[in-house]
Amino acid sequence: MWRNIASNALTIFVVVLFLLGGLITLLKSQYYKPGPLAEAICLKVEPGSSMSRVAGQLSVQGAVTSQKLFHVGVDYTNKSGDLKAGSFLIPAAASMAEIADQITTSGRNTCGTEVVYRVGVTRTTVLVRELDPATNAYKDVVRFNPADDAIPDAYSRVVTLNDTRMRVAASEGTTSWQVVEALKSIDILTGDIPEVPAEGSLAPDSYEIRTGDLRVDILSRMALAQEGRLADVWATRDDTTPVETIDQLLVLASIIEKETGVFDERFQVASVFANRLDKGMPLQTDPTVIYGITLGKGPLGRGLRKSELRRDTPWNTYVNRGLPPTPIANPGLASLQAAVSPTETDYIFFVADGTGGHAFAVTLKEHNRNVAAWRKIEVERNQ
Repeated sequence: MWRNIASNALTIFVVVLFLLGGLITLLKSQYYKPGPLAEAICLKVEPGSSMSRVAGQLSVQGAVTSQKLFHVGVDYTNKSGDLKAGSFLIPAAASMAEIADQITTSGRNTCGTEVVYRVGVTRTTVLVRELDPATNAYKDVVRFNPADDAIPDAYSRVVTLNDTRMRVAASEGTTSWQVVEALKSIDILTGDIPEVPAEGSLAPDSYEIRTGDLRVDILSRMALAQEGRLADVWATRDDTTPVETIDQLLVLASIIEKETGVFDERFQVASVFANRLDKGMPLQTDPTVIYGITLGKGPLGRGLRKSELRRDTPWNTYVNRGLPPTPIANPGLASLQAAVSPTETDYIFFVADGTGGHAFAVTLKEHNRNVAAWRKIEVERNQ
């Protein structure tokens, strides 16, 4: 009899284990399968929130099918203690596992309010905008120039919130002086900048910042990024490049950057300069003349005078042959790449064509026709 009882108990135990295993498998499949969200949402996790509270938020917002199962799954995967505060973009059909990863991994805000400090070649602009989760597109809230405009209340309010994403976006072609002045104007940053970094040494890009960050630390990040780009690009140079050192690469890339904002044109512009250098011709590029006047301290704000084209400064490429002694701006990656791999052409000249790009020419006669066409466009625009 005892043997039968033991046998039955073992059978029941095996059945229970089997059912338990099946239940665990079912729960795991529910945890990892696509969720019920029809469109993306922005989940805000307040500082000090618990995983239980967040599970409740997700249930209310329709992001999970079971608040309890989400909590159990997070416990099972050992993520309960890793909850981060912030605003997180939860995509449509995100699984419970994907949501858990989103709110426990980096703590980087991926939705909600964003403040962008845009450092441009003519001005610095502060932009406050909101991400619409459904369309994944930003909507402007307010925009202002910190140098001239009063600080809007909308800006003052959001920079104090913990889930506001903030970043500095330095445009390609800005000078180091412009970047420094922009960082000085950003009120959430701290610390002095003892000196302006070398021209060309800062990588134009977008950099995440937080309240209290040191200005010199941001410059260090930009300089480190540029060093990495230079090393990578230099390793890809080919026989068409006229530059022999990384310093020359930076100088030529900065000129290319200031001459065109059209991505595909950079390699053609680079070919013009490569051909001129190869023939011993002066580069004759206006941006270098302008730099000799302004030294990178803001835009010239007017056209060049004939006397300025004849003025002998180290950067005047009408007066001096070869590359100028220093870069004239901070070039972006595309211009660096163009400087080491210019397109093989016979072009010697180029001039604006009225579309935002340039017309290229091999002969002076062809170039003069292009210049005449551009002058006609200028006259029509000024009428």
